[in-house]
Amino acid sequence: MTTATLTSKGQITIPANVRHDLKVDAGDRVEFILIAPGRYEFVAATQNVTELKGMFGKPTKKISIDDMNKAVAQRGAAAR
Repeated sequence: MTTATLTSKGQITIPANVRHDLKVDAGDRVEFILIAPGRYEFVAATQNVTELKGMFGKPTKKISIDDMNKAVAQRGAAAR
């Protein structure tokens, strides 16, 4: 287990091995995501958009931009 100490200013130093695993460096952004009461997940918020490719597998059917725009318009109208 890796630990860090909270300073009086509410700051921590992220241990080098954690920074390496998350691929974060000085100036990079991170997020704290509440996953349960009193429990957070700490994740890098600086991923390159190309890393998302293939995340959901191949689409089962092709959808045109016009179809997407129509679906967005219908959902927006239904939300009102």
